Amino acid sequence: MEISARTRLLAVIGDPVEHSLSPAMHNAACRALGLDAVYVALRCSPGAVPGVLAACAAVGAAGNVTIPYKEAAERCLTRKTDLCARVGACNTFWSEHGQLIGDNTDVTGVLASLRRLGADGAPQWLLIGTGGAARAVAVAAAEARAALYVQSREGGRAEQFADWAKSRGTDAHPARGDFIPDVVINATPLGLKESDPLPLDTARLRGLRAGLDLVYAPGETRWVRELRAAGVMAEDGREMLVQQGAAAFNHFFPGAHAPMEVMRAAVARALRA
Repeated sequence: MEISARTRLLAVIGDPVEHSLSPAMHNAACRALGLDAVYVALRCSPGAVPGVLAACAAVGAAGNVTIPYKEAAERCLTRKTDLCARVGACNTFWSEHGQLIGDNTDVTGVLASLRRLGADGAPQWLLIGTGGAARAVAVAAAEARAALYVQSREGGRAEQFADWAKSRGTDAHPARGDFIPDVVINATPLGLKESDPLPLDTARLRGLRAGLDLVYAPGETRWVRELRAAGVMAEDGREMLVQQGAAAFNHFFPGAHAPMEVMRAAVARALRA
């Protein structure tokens, strides 16, 4: 790829950001479509986020925001989509006439991943975790009109998160007892290391329709492998990465169609490297 003064800048902003697979995924998509653009990773400090985003808007750059800056980015936007406002976090930004505009394509990623798992219309979801990633799951549950049951190692956090989700239109409740859901979603960091404990014992999930792990790792996470061994349709976070990335790409290049198979292949290669 030859970079010139006409090359459009795309970036992912976060800290840490070295682990992000977004550059590999989006650069592969740009090459496949012959687009004059380059996607880079920008590590920045918390205080630099507003300035970096303002500079991106000024020069017509676009991109994504990863942990821990999604909530801070949402506060920097001139305009935002309804999903972005409801989640209270921005993971995708672009500019129009110098104005910074944002969306939360994580919601799209969750819904599309569940569709691929054949879990469309599943009425009851169990959400493990209450952090930033869980917010997008809660709003996705509202979009899907599914009841959301929240599990946390701290009962009080599950209560608080369920209250927040209700304020976003979700039918949310703290999970209690031996509840068996239709869908279970891991929104904790458990699984980044092979030695991590499982987010939830698969023996408790007889009758489960699908499992979605927002964590991704080479060879898939141990939890996904165990769910599949138990006969449950399951995906790790690479599919959500691709799905939300495709939605973001279509914001970056209106009228273009994100080459999803190219993006999937790029993510798979990066995880094997």
